[in-house]
Amino acid sequence: MNISQNKTVWIASALLLLMALTRYNHFGSAMALPDASYAVFFLGGLFLGRMRGALGILALLMVEAALIDYYAINFREVSGYCVTSAYSFLVLAYGALWFVGRWYAPRHNLTFKGMAGLFMAGAAAGSAAFIIANVSFYLLAGYFDRMSVVQYVSSVAQYYLPYVAVAVFYVGSAAGVQMLFAFLGNKTRQADVR
Repeated sequence: MNISQNKTVWIASALLLLMALTRYNHFGSAMALPDASYAVFFLGGLFLGRMRGALGILALLMVEAALIDYYAINFREVSGYCVTSAYSFLVLAYGALWFVGRWYAPRHNLTFKGMAGLFMAGAAAGSAAFIIANVSFYLLAGYFDRMSVVQYVSSVAQYYLPYVAVAVFYVGSAAGVQMLFAFLGNKTRQADVR
């Protein structure tokens, strides 16, 4: 396995693990980290989206999300309220996150400007995913026949900032880890030169 394949396996494994550890709790608690799913799909697109087999990794992440939801609802007593005919639109929401990350990948660098762009791209992707998920839920869930669009928007608006902020937090954390690895790699190369 070459270095590029090895790196791909490590990144994909880290993203799969992060989602497995966090998907149970949307906003976190004293005992659980907040859901990193939005960030996982964005980071997958950012770091893996242009590699061979990238769509397979995207599909694997989507299957993992569905399996975790199935497990949580059936064995952890998590409410299945959100699993309606709108649930399938999460494919579009997560795809938007992935493809914005993939689009931003060639622009990504570890400069101040690069980090600002990364956070803006993450926030834009999180916003798109939130809108796709919530519009489809409003239109297809069957719960909101008597609720106007304005009432629905005002009721879900309170969740918008936490969803996007959590995603940006995880994206920033991943950038921090990337910076650490870049720093350690530079130190190793400098030591090898001596």
